[in-house]
Amino acid sequence: MKLLLTSEGWQKNAKIGKEFLKLIDKKSSEIRIFLVLTPTKYFKRNKYVRRLFGQFQGVNVPKKNISFFQLNRRIRKTDLKDIDVVFVMGGNTFEYLKRLRKTGLDKAIKNFVKRGGVYVGLSAGSYVICPTIEAASWKHADVNTTGLKNLKGLNLVPFLLTAHFKQELRPLIKKAAEKTKYEVIALTDRQAILVKGTQRKIIGNGRRNIFNSL
Repeated sequence: MKLLLTSEGWQKNAKIGKEFLKLIDKKSSEIRIFLVLTPTKYFKRNKYVRRLFGQFQGVNVPKKNISFFQLNRRIRKTDLKDIDVVFVMGGNTFEYLKRLRKTGLDKAIKNFVKRGGVYVGLSAGSYVICPTIEAASWKHADVNTTGLKNLKGLNLVPFLLTAHFKQELRPLIKKAAEKTKYEVIALTDRQAILVKGTQRKIIGNGRRNIFNSL
């Protein structure tokens, strides 16, 4: 299992991008990415998408090597053929999880990772990999507008994470973490969690913010 769970990708820390490249035994020019996002009406004008392209350019992955999936149809077996990386973007975590289930991509991701594929999450894309997505609403950033009742995530890691962490949020996160049985790792926008098999490490400088440490 090879996972890179980020708060903000590697936009603010090039070291995370270097660790991303180490996960894949290919030249940057040969890496093929399956980029997942919620539907957007004006896709080519989306500033968020264009900003993400800047991150891929930073690690020399050509634009032509990126396939897009807007979570608006059932996943097909051929969609992930010859793909090296599934990259799930940020947004409303509740909507992402609901659409992952509806499209069947949740199961496809599990199979993809099991076969040795690399998974990268950015914010919401990282939350959905956890046992539950409960931490997505701790900072009141994500609102459950979809009415999603089952918050069980893909459960590929045994911990929860909270993205976009700042030290002023410590009391809030600490209080919320006391109500869950899981270990909680809080990531700043310059940090990420690298998971390889059963091993994990936090990438990036600064304090390691871990609650309910096991």
